[in-house]
Amino acid sequence: MKQLWIRNGLFVTMDDSTPVIKGHMVISNDAITYIGEQEPEPQSLSESVEKLDGKGLAFLPGLINTHGHAAMSLLRGYSDDQNLQVWLEQKMWPMEGRYVAADTRAGTALAIVEMLRTGTTTFLDMYDRMDEVAKVTEQSGIRGVLMRGVIGLCSEEEQKAKLEEAIAFALEWNGRADGRITTMLSPHAPYTCPPAYIEKFVQAAHDHSLALHTHMSESRAEVEQNVRDYGVRPVEHLHRLGFFSRPALVAHAVHLNDEEIAMLAENGVSVAHNPVSNLKLASGIARLPELLRAGVKVGLGTDSAASNNNLDLFQEITMAALLHKGVSGDPTAIPATEALKLGTSLGAASIWKEKEIGMLKAGMKADMAAVNIDQPQYFPLTDIVSHLVYAGSGKDVRHVWVGGKQVVKDGQCTLLDEEKIRKEAQAAFERLLNG
Repeated sequence: MKQLWIRNGLFVTMDDSTPVIKGHMVISNDAITYIGEQEPEPQSLSESVEKLDGKGLAFLPGLINTHGHAAMSLLRGYSDDQNLQVWLEQKMWPMEGRYVAADTRAGTALAIVEMLRTGTTTFLDMYDRMDEVAKVTEQSGIRGVLMRGVIGLCSEEEQKAKLEEAIAFALEWNGRADGRITTMLSPHAPYTCPPAYIEKFVQAAHDHSLALHTHMSESRAEVEQNVRDYGVRPVEHLHRLGFFSRPALVAHAVHLNDEEIAMLAENGVSVAHNPVSNLKLASGIARLPELLRAGVKVGLGTDSAASNNNLDLFQEITMAALLHKGVSGDPTAIPATEALKLGTSLGAASIWKEKEIGMLKAGMKADMAAVNIDQPQYFPLTDIVSHLVYAGSGKDVRHVWVGGKQVVKDGQCTLLDEEKIRKEAQAAFERLLNG
């Protein structure tokens, strides 16, 4: 049995019963087996237990990124300061149309390096050529919720082929990489997939016991188009198509009215809140406090590095805490603890993994990040949660573990060749740019 004993640590557990613990943690194989103020019982430790001095570090659950497109990291900075439809249809889609498998792999590897180094241990990814994404996920040690995102603006023959590909990927990779990879089905959005096509995804999700993910109500124009095309707003539209009859996660959900929030809550639909991407594309500000009050499960997402422009989930946590104070005029709208939960325990619940990840607690998977708090912005040490949310950054992350395996040590990925990945990403972008 492989064991790690962290001594003299400061643990931000995200467990309401003991939110912060100064003391010890033991990891046995892939799970936490002890956390507490006192030293673990000697008989619980193996003779070969590895010991780590936690002095100067704060340990928190690995962050959970509930919406993104990793391979689009190749397009970081390529088209900034555009509205969503121009950015997507005139800039992103033409460049993405030039992608080959090597580009998807290069962009994904670059994104995973950035996520791991900033404390993200689980990411959700919707894209195509997903075998490449899954291979990098498996190699890197990160936990991935992966799906083939499908745009249905094509012939019925192409639609059928894409759906079959999405199902085949989901079945082949679900549970792979020692359980670190799980899969879903994902029609891209109501405005890119005809109703009958979405219904086929719903049926496939029932047939294969899979959850569903889609973009929804990201922009005001999208909502207006849905009303013109189908006579109802996107939430009602997806409800009528049976989308919410499976476990469902919708990304963005910016433009919602009270009735739609109630409908999401009633149907157990989760939301991936992407505050920075939505601000940068001027898509609007989601009604996060109202969603949480209604009981909707909400996690945080970065979206892609092409619309963010980084994958540091600490930035999303900080933005979630600050943005909703500012627009509501209520400084208590999203307290620091709740903001951090959005990136950890609430994020885990939004993707139905709250029994495995999102907290530092005995029995949970050992997914965690160690933050260097021996820095000016963390002094005086009054409230570690406040400091992580309002003063911290992904750049402060020093070590990361996923399932008990150390994937970042002293700020460097242990299973990936970062220099090679940077070089390949630059070369891939230059090839895309030159056609």
